[in-house]
Amino acid sequence: MDQIILWLKYFFLGMVQGATEPIPVSSSGHLIIAQRLMGLKQNGLSFEILTNTASLIAIVFIFREDIMKLITGGWGYLRTRKSEYRDDFMFCLYIVIGTIPAAVAAVLFKDQIEDIFSSVYTVAVALLITGVALWLIRNLRGRKQDGDLKTKDAVLVGLAQAVALIPGISRSGATVISSIAVGMKQETALKFSFMLYIPISLGGLIMGASDIAHDPNRAQLAIPYLIAFITTLIVTYFSMRWFMGIMARGNLKYFSYYCFAAGTLLLIFL
Repeated sequence: MDQIILWLKYFFLGMVQGATEPIPVSSSGHLIIAQRLMGLKQNGLSFEILTNTASLIAIVFIFREDIMKLITGGWGYLRTRKSEYRDDFMFCLYIVIGTIPAAVAAVLFKDQIEDIFSSVYTVAVALLITGVALWLIRNLRGRKQDGDLKTKDAVLVGLAQAVALIPGISRSGATVISSIAVGMKQETALKFSFMLYIPISLGGLIMGASDIAHDPNRAQLAIPYLIAFITTLIVTYFSMRWFMGIMARGNLKYFSYYCFAAGTLLLIFL
């Protein structure tokens, strides 16, 4: 019976990760809250890496055509210098530029950030900050498309992604909000945000491979981890599809309401 309860807890954690990774409400913050409510404590980064990898697979599958187009066009421009491929090449370049701030911050400060800020209080405050940011950009409708981006746009969005290393600051929220704030159209903001997610998540997987290999609980938690992985993969896919529809309609203000409510409740009760 205890084993079944443990499996159900990890199934729930997978649902939380999958549902919140694509949307601007902070998956890391919600996992901290869920683990506290269920009395679970993760030692090391194995669980976080596995569930993030599951979300990554789902998001790569959804954006597979965009990814192939960027790879083909970027490589085509390098080989031929034809203008028809330039926009794809520049978009790839901006993804690299936008990835650098978070990559540097993760390498230098990730452990310190998590040690200092991994509290429910921090998550609550971060959710309120996210809510304010979502409210401020709720009516913005940018005009920049894929071919209109500039280096400064990539840098600013990249810096926002670095700030999202703080638990409770949503990565997708930070990048989508900053993308819209610098004038991108909803579709371009969504695409740029999740193209940035791919290299940073891959980097986390590579850096954390040793954590998984040397996890002392690996054998004991193999089935719960597998349950969480599969659940995260499936739920991320449907959550991402749902969020794409929300972005197309420009209804981000509803996420600000959620962040205000969740942050306030956490401050009151936890």
